[in-house]
Amino acid sequence: MKQYSIFWFRRDLRLEDNKGLYYALTEEKNIIPLFIFDTDITESLPENDARVDFIYQSIRKMDEDLKKKGKHLMVLKGKPTEIFQKLLKDYAIQSVYTNKDHEPYGIKRDNEIARILKEKGVEFKSYLDHLLFDKNEVLKSDDTPYNVFTPYGKKCSEKLTSEHLTHYQSEEHLNAFAKLENTKLPRQKDLGFASPGIDFPGKNVGDTLMEQYHKTRDYPARKGTSKLGVHLRFGTVSLRSLARKAREMNDTFLNELFWREFYAMILWHYPKVVNDSFKPKYDKIPWRNDKDEFEKWKEGKTGFPIVDAGMRELSATGYMHNRVRMITASFLTKHLLIDWRWGEAWFAEKLLDYELSSNNGGWQWSAGSGCDAAPYFRIFNPSEQQKKFDPKAEYINNWLPEYNTDKYIQPMVDHKFARERCLSTFKKALNG
Repeated sequence: MKQYSIFWFRRDLRLEDNKGLYYALTEEKNIIPLFIFDTDITESLPENDARVDFIYQSIRKMDEDLKKKGKHLMVLKGKPTEIFQKLLKDYAIQSVYTNKDHEPYGIKRDNEIARILKEKGVEFKSYLDHLLFDKNEVLKSDDTPYNVFTPYGKKCSEKLTSEHLTHYQSEEHLNAFAKLENTKLPRQKDLGFASPGIDFPGKNVGDTLMEQYHKTRDYPARKGTSKLGVHLRFGTVSLRSLARKAREMNDTFLNELFWREFYAMILWHYPKVVNDSFKPKYDKIPWRNDKDEFEKWKEGKTGFPIVDAGMRELSATGYMHNRVRMITASFLTKHLLIDWRWGEAWFAEKLLDYELSSNNGGWQWSAGSGCDAAPYFRIFNPSEQQKKFDPKAEYINNWLPEYNTDKYIQPMVDHKFARERCLSTFKKALNG
């Protein structure tokens, strides 16, 4: 009986410079390229979820590239445990390769798959591809995790070697994929999904943008950020290639990649942050959680232009500029005293580049409840933020056509009042 191995694509949807794929293709023969639409995840999503559309378009591109070599991607839908049990019956599988996942669900899923495979004598091999550093690679001198970014980022810079930035030439070994009969990419609608019609950002970062990144990244009206979040989230670009370029051209860009590593490391070591504040005392805050005010925030109807512009950009495109993410998150948690978990859940539903560790880390930073967070008394003044980062209201005018007209609503809360209310509420809860 013909022997096969499997490479299981997840958040690494590319054929080039894919670490786990490289080892599969160079160590084994007859590799089945597999992608699973995991119903444990997709069942809770709307059929026209933009991220699922992005995944489908990405795997279709991979399948088209494989077709040129007479190969095909195997795309299945269901529970991974059940799918692997069926594959073990249908094929003589000797090993399964994949790249690691650092999120709690992914770790649990992989442990279950590894157990199923082990019972059948099948090896399960996983590699670090979507991050530069493994969970215990960047630690303090006493071997405990960093809770503050600045020394962590400095340590990352010191430890980053050419080995971390290796180009794994998986694209050179695609002939090792098996030629499977009767394998055809299912249509999107046959999988139960539909396209929402959102345009996805490109994945090329020009030299000018990279060189000027530290000067332009805070201004939402400029094309000063890479918009690579969704590509990093699903691995349609190689993080290593991006880090190589950043190390040569812009330390600020590289530092942003280290922030992503930092939040991933925090989630690895402290999975409680998914539901709880990193700093437990912040769970004592008596959030107001006014549902009507939350709806106004979601709809971009707060009366604070830069907040409203950001929320409307998010709903329309699945993207929001990072500076504006901080402003909108601060407004929700500090001005309206609405639990950061509510805002995090909304971003998780809407963001194309939603990544649990970064989304959670960013929201807890804004609320003051996270590691290395902004102190509770740091409360962004939306008007001042607007003056500083969108002085000509170019970004605002793009998303708020009614701005500076009689149709634009009044602020839903007075900034000075909201600031004082926040300070007294947080101070009482944290010091009580």
